[in-house]
Amino acid sequence: MGTRNKPLDLLVKILLGGIAVLIAEFFLKGIHIDTFMTGFLLAAVIILINITLKPLLIVLTLPITVLTLGLFLLVINALMIMLADRIIPGFTVDGFWWAVLFAIVVSIINSLFGNNLNLTQ
Repeated sequence: MGTRNKPLDLLVKILLGGIAVLIAEFFLKGIHIDTFMTGFLLAAVIILINITLKPLLIVLTLPITVLTLGLFLLVINALMIMLADRIIPGFTVDGFWWAVLFAIVVSIINSLFGNNLNLTQ
């Protein structure tokens, strides 16, 4: 097996994630991103959150996730989006349901790109 270039993989994921975020923002009127750079910064922050905080939340909420047959993961994704809203100036989400819809749309776009915003693979 060949060696992988982790920094280059990260850069590609941020680039594709930024494009996905900007496309999703174009279609959703409850999501507001000021500049292109904010979109790429948002992708980088989402990757960082997915690496650090999300696994802990998944473990802590495992019983409710099992009980809801995995649908609670949408709530966790929306909470991660809302956390990014608090961290990044120039990115705003109009509410929880917009964050849920944004998470779903970005996931679909990333799937079409063949991109996954977490680097745990």
